[in-house]
Amino acid sequence: MSSHEPATPENPALTDIPGPPAPGLPATKPQAQSRWYQLLGSRNYRLFLLVQVTGGIGVSMQRLAQDWLILQLTGSPAAVGLAVALQFLPMLVVGPLSGLVVDMFPKRRIMLVCQVIAGALALTLAIWAGTGTIPVLAVYASCVILGLSSAIDSPTRQVFVNEVVGDARLRQAIGLNNAIIQLGAMAGPALGGVLIALYGSAAAFASNAALCVLVLVLILAIRTDQLHHSPAAVRGRGQVLAGFRYVRDRPRLLLIILLAGLLGAFGMNGPVVLAAFADQVWHNGAAGFGIFNTLSACGALAGALVAARLHSSGRKTIVVAAALFGLSQLVAALMPTVESFMVLLVVVGMMTLVFLTAAATTVQLETGPEIRGRVMALYLPLLMGGHALGGLLAGWLTEAFGVREGLVTTGALGILSAAAVGLLLWRNGQNAKIGQSK
Repeated sequence: MSSHEPATPENPALTDIPGPPAPGLPATKPQAQSRWYQLLGSRNYRLFLLVQVTGGIGVSMQRLAQDWLILQLTGSPAAVGLAVALQFLPMLVVGPLSGLVVDMFPKRRIMLVCQVIAGALALTLAIWAGTGTIPVLAVYASCVILGLSSAIDSPTRQVFVNEVVGDARLRQAIGLNNAIIQLGAMAGPALGGVLIALYGSAAAFASNAALCVLVLVLILAIRTDQLHHSPAAVRGRGQVLAGFRYVRDRPRLLLIILLAGLLGAFGMNGPVVLAAFADQVWHNGAAGFGIFNTLSACGALAGALVAARLHSSGRKTIVVAAALFGLSQLVAALMPTVESFMVLLVVVGMMTLVFLTAAATTVQLETGPEIRGRVMALYLPLLMGGHALGGLLAGWLTEAFGVREGLVTTGALGILSAAAVGLLLWRNGQNAKIGQSK
């Protein structure tokens, strides 16, 4: 058992304990309002939220531009599926090792290095795509490089929030942080779709390069003397296998991580599905692709508001959100008109964000800070690795059976995954109660 227990009423060190009232805030205000005021009153935390949303918009815009460029160059949804896989498979392969890096080295420095790499890649692609002579293999190579950088950058950002706010307001900070991450990831494709429709893929790559520079400035503006450094996290005690053992010994944590991987494989196939619907079903091309992504982002905004207002992000919330996520995809596939399809895209975007925010928040809060980097480096690779495999699956199903049939299949698989994991979580809870009564 770790010396750092997750936040519980019996262990108040990691619960939402409000600090002294912020200046100008009356002591009679409700505690919840006071805690939010103090959290958002932190300069470092505000800067970090800007880093998260700006970086999330940039990297998701880059992925979208790569996917659309592949479709333009090949005309094949399966080729887009391969591009999606190449973007996320590196995280599945090197993810566990990246967790050790996150726990060993200063996280702010890691983020700076990853941003330099991402910015250089985006600028190179902008120049090359602008000439109109970029080969398919170069785009595939950029997918791999971006995947390797994200494999280290993503868990670093997830864990860095603990150093920004400390333990006292960790639950609220993690919840809002995860909502912002997912909101940026959903808003990026919307903005990227508009840029691609108006100016082409090169404009999306150039915009990401500019955003990378902005993120670098924001990271450098974070004051290191106000960070809550953890000696255990900086020294990186333990080894890579410690993360595996930690998750293995906690069945409920393992099941939540497993569900994230399954939903990544069966549900998070937006680039492939939306490109195929725009190209082959509704025949509205890049303009439709941009509109579809914009509507998904609007749903994500609604999901962020819902997730931020949830008083808890327990296992029931995660399972219900996962089931509704799969159901909304299945229903969207059956919509007879483009207008009804677009309405369902809003629902899909909302349920995506609620599920991902609840799952990531629960995983982080149930993990001790000294090993959080390694556990998140298992959670994120499984989620993104599932996403990569899901891109291949969606591309194959789309080409083999049709666009609608492919989305119906993945949506149904998402519902079955939520039901199976929900049953296992319930059984685990029942067994735990029996064990406590003996």
